[in-house]
Amino acid sequence: MITMNEAATPKDKSIAQAISFMRTNRPLRAEELCRDYLSQNPGCTEHLRLLSHALMKQKRFTEAEEKLRFAISLSPDYPQLYEDLGSAFAMQSRYEEAIPELEKAIRLQPALPLAHKKLGQALAAVGRGKEADEEFQVYIDGDPNRKAIIKAADLLDEDKTEEAIDVLQAILKSKPDHVNAMRYLALAYRKGEKKLQDAEALLKSATRLAPDFIPAWFDLGSLLSLRDKRMEAIAAYQKVVQLDPDNAAAWGGLGSAYAVAMYPDKSAEAYAKSVALKPDVPNVLMGQAHVLKTLGDQAEALKSYRAAIKIKPEFGEVYWSMANLKIFQFEEEEVSSMLQQLESDNLTESEEIHFRFALGKAFEDKKDYEQAWHYYHTGNQQQRMTVEHHPLKMETRHSQLKQIFNKEFLQERADVGYDVSDPILIVGLPRSGSTLIEQILASHTLVEGTSELPVLGKLSESIGQYRTDGIKYPEAAKDLRNKDWRAYGQQYIEETQRHRVTDKPFFTDKLPNNFPQVGLLSLILPNAKVINARRHPFDSCLGSYKQLFSKGQNFTYDMLDLAHYYQLYDAMMKHWHEVLPGKVLDVHYEETVDDLENQVRCILDFCDLPFEQSCVDFHQTERAVKTASSEQVRQPIYTGALGTWRRYEKHLDLWQEQLGDIVDDLPEVSRNAGL
Repeated sequence: MITMNEAATPKDKSIAQAISFMRTNRPLRAEELCRDYLSQNPGCTEHLRLLSHALMKQKRFTEAEEKLRFAISLSPDYPQLYEDLGSAFAMQSRYEEAIPELEKAIRLQPALPLAHKKLGQALAAVGRGKEADEEFQVYIDGDPNRKAIIKAADLLDEDKTEEAIDVLQAILKSKPDHVNAMRYLALAYRKGEKKLQDAEALLKSATRLAPDFIPAWFDLGSLLSLRDKRMEAIAAYQKVVQLDPDNAAAWGGLGSAYAVAMYPDKSAEAYAKSVALKPDVPNVLMGQAHVLKTLGDQAEALKSYRAAIKIKPEFGEVYWSMANLKIFQFEEEEVSSMLQQLESDNLTESEEIHFRFALGKAFEDKKDYEQAWHYYHTGNQQQRMTVEHHPLKMETRHSQLKQIFNKEFLQERADVGYDVSDPILIVGLPRSGSTLIEQILASHTLVEGTSELPVLGKLSESIGQYRTDGIKYPEAAKDLRNKDWRAYGQQYIEETQRHRVTDKPFFTDKLPNNFPQVGLLSLILPNAKVINARRHPFDSCLGSYKQLFSKGQNFTYDMLDLAHYYQLYDAMMKHWHEVLPGKVLDVHYEETVDDLENQVRCILDFCDLPFEQSCVDFHQTERAVKTASSEQVRQPIYTGALGTWRRYEKHLDLWQEQLGDIVDDLPEVSRNAGL
């Protein structure tokens, strides 16, 4: 390898610097460097070759061809020049012209492995399959490890994961730095859904050894996304698009990573680049539509959703995504298409479930509530079979939380946490008005609306995580020192910071499922505010039963599970009111709809915020909203969602039986909603 040191010649230094620019995806700088050298040394074949590489990287193929032909005229026995010329033709799909150039390269130097591979690809592209296979075989036979990796790849395709792992581990035992073996072993670990940390370590090692190894960077981005390492995933995908700006899949991956990390504007930009490069990938179009929905651009979101369906008519998830716009109604031909797809024998289980939920919404819009219930109910029955939910385990967990975070425990540790008042947590159950409360608060000039932040839950899971005695949270919380509570509060503030884009003094953290963690929150952040979004139990449960969640919320797919979960939630919130009086403000959705301004004033007073009319006019606030209610909160307050359970009352006897006592304790406006 050429290095730039004092002993190197000016030619060596120039070549090394140009190669460095190419490796960091700066072909224009490499071109400038080569042209500078060639102006004084016009016959330098190495610089002419490097210049052609820089031009090809910029898609200036005609100029690259010209430089390569000139270099060949100077050095007609230089095999790599013919290989590069063949590559330039192949990049333009001029395979018939590429083939003779690649054949010349191989005649001059038969041991050029990539030339055999490129020739095989060109021959395959023009339909000369038998000759292509011969060239691929030469390429494979040229390196025993390469042959073994191809064998491992075939085993993975055949779902023989353990055998593939054995082959790849054998390669790495003899050649520990074989980056392609590292990559395929990482893929095998991921496919086996185990050793994901080892898979991550392998891909990080491969990219460290080969910084321009694009497939490894791409796989690393995908794996980090799977492991919920959002910022690292973004960095990995950014590296891919830096090395290969025309990589549509990487731009799509980056768009997805930005969306999950809650950077919707950047996500939309990345998706747009992916679609511009390759406009016919249904999953990317769906991802683009999701983020456009988050940004409030429903018209463009629908265009992307419908483009995905046009390419893949059986894409049930897209139909459900359109239904999930809530204020959207399907066209008749779209309803007919869904019904037709549902009769097909070729649908996957997931596709059928998505179609059933979408049809539930379609018939609900038609006011055909019997048909709507049929599709919602059968969709839930099928979805419940695909997820795990353990009601007794959850009940035990809630019982432990109440036992640990009792009144005495909380009083002994009051005011030892981190002394800031930035967060306003909004808890409750899904589909209970939490997004409306968030939008009201985010319309205030002193409050930043973030999103459903996973920070508090992850922080609770980390308490006692590495204890050798096996004691976990919440039991482990009993052994925390005063300085630990403060440190956890500071950690929460630091980890939520990356979700913020303004310097406003307050921010919302709207994750309904945080309701069991109110006790923990009160100790780590004693000045944080907590608002409990409440709604009539039947409307709350029905709203969840009609919702097909992208992940989690597994309790929502069975009517008894839902009733049981609501009972646990109700009991937990009563516990917090008892042991932390005044800590939580209950906001009933029905009261907010019935008397918006007074409820807004009540919310703002609780949060020690001055009244602002913009909070009443919340629907005029422009901000990204990621939840299922994103379109509804962009509309003025409306009464159409009050008492919707009455449309399905004859199907709700179970909830009447299980939750009737909770209904009796509701404010009158909530009990009578919809009458």
